[in-house]
Amino acid sequence: MDQQRNLIVAVALSIAILIGFQYFLPKAKTPAPETAQHGQAEHPAPGQNPSQAPGSPASNMTAPTAPTRAEALAAGPRIKIDTPSLQGSIDLAGAQLDDLNLSNYRETIDPNSPPIQLLSPAGSPEPYFVDYGWVSTPDEHVKLPDATSRWQTSDAALTPDRPVTLSWDNGEGLRFTRRYAVDDNYMFTVTQGVENKGAAPVTLYAYGLISRGGKTPKQTNRLLHVGPVGVIAGKLCDGGSFIDHDHCNYDDIKTAPLKNESTGGWLGFTDEYWLTALVPDQQEALTTKFTYHDDEFQADFTGAAHAIPVGGSTSETTRLFAGAKEVHLLDSYEDQYNIPRLDRAIDFGWFYFLTKPIFLVLDFFYRHIGNFGLAILALTIIVKLLFFPLANRSYRSMSKMKLLQPEMAKLRERMGDDKARLNQEMMALYKRSGANPAAGCLPIVIQIPVFFSLYKVLSVTIEMRHAPFFGWIHDLSVPDPTTILNLFGLLPFAPPDIPFLSFVSIGAWPIMMGVTMFVQQKLTPAPPDPTQARMMMLLPVVFTFMLAHFPAGLVIYWAWNNTLTIAQQWLIMRQSGVKRPAKA
Repeated sequence: MDQQRNLIVAVALSIAILIGFQYFLPKAKTPAPETAQHGQAEHPAPGQNPSQAPGSPASNMTAPTAPTRAEALAAGPRIKIDTPSLQGSIDLAGAQLDDLNLSNYRETIDPNSPPIQLLSPAGSPEPYFVDYGWVSTPDEHVKLPDATSRWQTSDAALTPDRPVTLSWDNGEGLRFTRRYAVDDNYMFTVTQGVENKGAAPVTLYAYGLISRGGKTPKQTNRLLHVGPVGVIAGKLCDGGSFIDHDHCNYDDIKTAPLKNESTGGWLGFTDEYWLTALVPDQQEALTTKFTYHDDEFQADFTGAAHAIPVGGSTSETTRLFAGAKEVHLLDSYEDQYNIPRLDRAIDFGWFYFLTKPIFLVLDFFYRHIGNFGLAILALTIIVKLLFFPLANRSYRSMSKMKLLQPEMAKLRERMGDDKARLNQEMMALYKRSGANPAAGCLPIVIQIPVFFSLYKVLSVTIEMRHAPFFGWIHDLSVPDPTTILNLFGLLPFAPPDIPFLSFVSIGAWPIMMGVTMFVQQKLTPAPPDPTQARMMMLLPVVFTFMLAHFPAGLVIYWAWNNTLTIAQQWLIMRQSGVKRPAKA
């Protein structure tokens, strides 16, 4: 009876975990066009109030809204940004970094689709931009540059080889400079300078901010965090609240500002694949804030005081990441600039210790094979080798169960309706032979952590986005696009988007996965109880429907894993003397 109960618990646990994926995790992505902006809003220009207190760089001045992004970009003079990874411009009115496209990433798998738009100017339909500047104490009346200040430059364009330097004079003895430099990827270095040729010393505080306007952007879902992110005061600020995490999301900011004191760190906003993050001097004491006002979300920091005597000058250098969350690139920036846990901008989750290594293994195989689908197949073999001793014991136990089928049939005939006596005799038989009726569920249960971690990798790493396999699988991170409803494309129509039809729409790979699972079940000895046996045989059908809406890469992993398991079971059964299924 205990063994039967264990069997039921194991099966129920396996099904519950996978059903939990459907409930707790978001609907699978579809390869629809995507952008990095959300909503519409006007943006208050920072730094224009001379009496503004440190730590509050934004004011209430708004920019006029332009009907289109192109019109907003054409409203004033700009200096071009041209790198291998980025295209865009800097607005000379305000010196804001507010126009940025990612050259290497497209909205869809079509190589001719538009590049991803990351940043857009204030006044555009989807404002999202970065600004730097200075604020003064309330008792100092210093004329500071604001969003309308026209900066001057003699540079033609910002490239990895040619930084640009902008300058602005307040007419009262203070000359401000801002130098932008950028590498071949997504890291900007911003150096702000102030030269005091006035009649009195001044004290200023440098700030940096990211402003994101519009309706509430896409919220954190149950699989990954989207929204405010950073490492502040040694804690990871994201959608979690586990040990060294601070819970940060758009709703939190709407309720109340999130303000912290920190030394170093970083902060900004993350999307599924894109990140814009301020990276201050890692040795400087800062005040950081996430705020919301008038449909505008803002992440900002204010640094330490700079006392500038007459005839003196000061400067402050910070960095800005604006681009794609490529794992190895974030790791390299983390090491190069000593940025704490920058790779956690990718939401590897609580199982980071398992999820990131799985990605690194996949990436290793990809660099040698050239296809992430084949890398998943290689990963499956590695997982099978790691679990081989445990799985081998399980399959040997199942082989013994196969050999016991004739004896179990005789026991059922002899005991008749005496269920208690039958269970007692069967338990004694299992004990004598060393067989375990729950062994068939063990291979499923032990791979659940790998299954979940691979799901995370497919869903949160940009390397998997638009990664093709072979045939009709052009993106491993989305479900199999074929459907049984039109005979996998043989019939000339697309099924309508109806919830029930969506549920029964099953692609070719999920069906292949279901077939391999069915074959695996046929090699597994049936439980002695008919109800349990029927429940076990229903598992392939249940899994086929559930996994049909999971990323194709995950279904391929499961089907290949089943195929390897079938081969392993068949070999062990032959070695154990099981030639064919025993007849009852």
